[in-house]
Amino acid sequence: MTRSPTATVLVLGLLAALACGDPEPPKAVDVPPPVEAPEPQPRGLWVLCEGSQRVLEHPERIPVLIADAHRMGVSDLFVQVYRGGRAWFDSSHADAEPYRALREATGGDTLAQLITQAHENDLRVHAWVNVLSLASNRDAPILADLGPGAVLVDRWGRSLLDYPGLDVPPPDRHYTRMGTPAVWLDPAAPGVAERLVGTFTELLIKYPELDGLHLDYIRYPDVLPFAPGSRFGVGLDFGYGEATRARFRAETGLEAPFGKSLANANAWDGWRRDQVTALVAALRFAARTALDDIEFSAAVWSWADRAYLAQGQDWRRWLEDGLLEFAVPMAYTLDDRMLRYQAESYTGLPVADRIWVGLGTWLFARRPERALEQIRIVHAAGAAADSLFSWDSIADAPALLDALAVEATVDTTETPGDG
Repeated sequence: MTRSPTATVLVLGLLAALACGDPEPPKAVDVPPPVEAPEPQPRGLWVLCEGSQRVLEHPERIPVLIADAHRMGVSDLFVQVYRGGRAWFDSSHADAEPYRALREATGGDTLAQLITQAHENDLRVHAWVNVLSLASNRDAPILADLGPGAVLVDRWGRSLLDYPGLDVPPPDRHYTRMGTPAVWLDPAAPGVAERLVGTFTELLIKYPELDGLHLDYIRYPDVLPFAPGSRFGVGLDFGYGEATRARFRAETGLEAPFGKSLANANAWDGWRRDQVTALVAALRFAARTALDDIEFSAAVWSWADRAYLAQGQDWRRWLEDGLLEFAVPMAYTLDDRMLRYQAESYTGLPVADRIWVGLGTWLFARRPERALEQIRIVHAAGAAADSLFSWDSIADAPALLDALAVEATVDTTETPGDG
């Protein structure tokens, strides 16, 4: 056996000390314990089902996604598998035509392949699902089965199905816009919550290797300009379907404000907010029943107060009550100072360690240095993690990808400008 030089010196020293009659052998030198390297911060990456790369339709691109993710220091992939009521997985509840087309074209299950290859490369995979938005799909199976009553109705009694182009009809259009025009489901309408729970439970049962379920569009629509709920009778808000108002009446003994009425507006706003929270709770319970170690997360509105008042999205409560493992506020902006204000508002919360700041990296395809500056801003603010939107846009901008790859190898926690 070969002895190390250090061990040999120690042995010779001990023999020499004994030969000289030293009463005690030399004392061992205290060696400080090794310093453990800090755990790397998580980083998410959204992967679109219908973006430029369409990785689920092109399994040969899975290794490219994995390589790019590693270069950028990504730990978690949010892979979109349900959008517009259409499923990129085998489903009996949703329109599974995208999945069937994939099977026919590739001869395999590309989502399962992606999960396997990601795990082999130490990446976690979360199934990203658009919950209450059906995009422009008026023919989604959920509507065929539940009827038009499943769709949101505005305070004047107009269904979103009757909105031309799915945006606000004239004359309101002169001063009001939908932030995200779409067919939106009413979370309080009969059968909606149950149908969504069944859809996503089916997903988790068929893909038990998934690491998480990532909710998106888990709110009421955003309207421009912003109005803080129904209590001032201005702007536009949703959830006034006849069956939903009847349910509110039965559960509270109150009449919902409707049209010009402002009666019971605060109770109505709170009740609608509770319907979204109840849907999150039902989805979590079903998900954990299917897979007891699944992580539950959501992409949420970047301003928590606005989300609470206008979108019925009380995501701070979801974190505080343990309904989410983490939330990803979508702080997409060109305004770096506003981004800092937002990031600092998150890091001051009791749940700050479970907030991943979502960054609009795609905004800086031609100015990669700006994307890096925003990463530095959120890390200097003390953000627990970040998430980049999206792989498709980054893959389309090689200079941006290269810059993010370099950024992933350096410390971004220092305040910009520190020497």
